[in-house]
Amino acid sequence: MTTAETIRNGIYRSKGIRRFVQWLDVAPHPLIACEIAAGYIAAARWARAGGGIESFAIEPLSPGSIKPSAVETNLVNSGEVRAAMSTVFGRLRAKTKDVALFLPDPVIRVFVLHFDVFPRSADEALPLLRWRLKKSVPFETDETVISFMRQPAREEGVDIVTALARLRIVREYEQLLESVGMAPGVVMSSALAALPLLNDHKAALLARISGKAMTAAIVREGVLCGYRCVDLPAEEADITPQALLDEIYPLAAYYQDSWREPISMVGLAGLAGRIDEFREPLERELRCPVGGLLSAAASEGQISSELRPLVERELDALVGWSLYRGS
Repeated sequence: MTTAETIRNGIYRSKGIRRFVQWLDVAPHPLIACEIAAGYIAAARWARAGGGIESFAIEPLSPGSIKPSAVETNLVNSGEVRAAMSTVFGRLRAKTKDVALFLPDPVIRVFVLHFDVFPRSADEALPLLRWRLKKSVPFETDETVISFMRQPAREEGVDIVTALARLRIVREYEQLLESVGMAPGVVMSSALAALPLLNDHKAALLARISGKAMTAAIVREGVLCGYRCVDLPAEEADITPQALLDEIYPLAAYYQDSWREPISMVGLAGLAGRIDEFREPLERELRCPVGGLLSAAASEGQISSELRPLVERELDALVGWSLYRGS
């Protein structure tokens, strides 16, 4: 399987709610998922029957071991990162090789592009997307892997959700996985893996903080309405509610102006257990309920008790993947 074939993100249908499912074709559902973040490597293995977790492992990384970037080398201390990966999969006792691999959000750029007419053929669509995004990414588009899907537009024409990443950066992570005898069956950003946790009957906004990266995404009934990934002025342990609001507000205002309706709720992920500190300031400015992404999903009955070890460690990408797998 080529790298281009492994980047699959899309909309899944789960419990009657449209979610991010197949990206280009029928995406596989590996029984193992692994998230590589700036501060840790975590993985879980699901049982074939019943979908329960059979094993789970997490290994912390020293600050600066991984520096997520869409352009530059990410594995700064490759020796430590490889050792951590080996430890995690040693504890996991994997019985199959295919893995769903979740990368730091800054690595994969996501865009929602509008076209009056869009080619049906991938051979015609990919050059068009590369041309359209040429000035929107900090690297040459011919160095990238691109994946895309159609979704309903709010007006005439078609919206194309496009994910792209620099090939050599994706290969850094794939080779890390391959070094422990595993193979990437699915590759996506951690934020996209977590999106099924949102209740998107109405417009819902995810604000996910990991290290110094903040990803905001708005989903409404399975349609990705907006996506934004930026560097914050401070690490998640030091970020202030106002600094977070400054980065969320432009996307919320864009949605409100474009779709002529307000955001109905905000789900926060990350923040190192500081969600209560952010709730009141964000609710006052955004005028909607704000809460923890995982706690809200748990209160709505989306998360089974078997996932408690992942919830307790705030591993939203792995928990979200369990909902993909159950679709």
